[in-house]
Amino acid sequence: MSVIINTNMAATIAATNLGNANAQLQTALTQLSSGSKITSPADDAGGLAVSMQLTASIGRSNATNTNVQNANSFLQTQDGALSTVANILNRMSELKTMSLDVTKNSADIADYNTEFNQLQTSITSISSAQFNGVNLFGGTSLTVSTTEDGGSSGDVTINQSNLAADSNVSTVTGATDLSGVTTQNLNDAISSVANMRATNGAETSSLNFASSLLTTNTNNLTAANSQITDVDVAQASTALAKDNIMVQAGTSMLAQANSSTQAVLKLLQ
Repeated sequence: MSVIINTNMAATIAATNLGNANAQLQTALTQLSSGSKITSPADDAGGLAVSMQLTASIGRSNATNTNVQNANSFLQTQDGALSTVANILNRMSELKTMSLDVTKNSADIADYNTEFNQLQTSITSISSAQFNGVNLFGGTSLTVSTTEDGGSSGDVTINQSNLAADSNVSTVTGATDLSGVTTQNLNDAISSVANMRATNGAETSSLNFASSLLTTNTNNLTAANSQITDVDVAQASTALAKDNIMVQAGTSMLAQANSSTQAVLKLLQ
C-alpha cells in the first residue's frame, strides 16, 4: 500500500463516521429533551402530516364535546324550570282542593286566590326564562351537532317546549281565580309538564351518549397521534448510550488517523 501525505483517507473516513455518529447523538438528545420523535419535518414528513390532521381532529372533537356539554346544561336548566312549574301546579292543585272545603269562609278563599294568582305569575315568568340569552321555551327547536366533522348524521334536536302556549297550562294560567279551574284542568296541566320533562330526559340521554362517543373517539385519536409523535424513552435512551460511545470512539479513531501520517517523518530522516 502506498504511503502518502497529501490525502489521509483514514482520517477522512473517520471524520465522516464521527459526523454521522454525532448527528445521531444530537437527534437522540433532542428527542429525549422534547419527548417527541418528530423534532423537525425531515424526521418524518409523512408522519408529521398525519399528526397534524389527527391533532386538528382532536381539537374539533374536544370543541364539539364542549358544545354538547353546554347543550346538556341548557337541558338541565330547562328541566329545573319545568320541575318548578310542576311544583307550582301541585300547589295550585292543593289550593283548589282546600278552596272546596265548606268550612272555609270568603276571606279564606280570597287568600287562596291571592296565592293562586301569584303562582300564575310565576309560571308566566318561567315561560319566558332564558339560558345565556337563548329561550328555554317557545315552541321552536335547537340542533346540536355531535360529530367533529360537522356532519348532520348525529345531530340531536332539543325542543324548546311551548310552555306558555300549551293548552292545558294556559287554561290554568288564564283563569281569573280558583273558581275558573277544575281539579281535572290542573291534572291535565301537570300531565303536560310531565310530558315535557320526559322529552327533556330523552334528549339529555341522547346528548350523554353522544358525549361518551366523542370522548372515546378523542382518546383513540390521541393514542394514534401518540404512536406517531411521542418518543419511546427506553428506545431513545438506548440509542443515546450507543451514539455517545460511537462519538467517543470516532473521536479517538480520528485522532489516531491524523497522527498516523507522522510515521512518514521517520522515512525522511
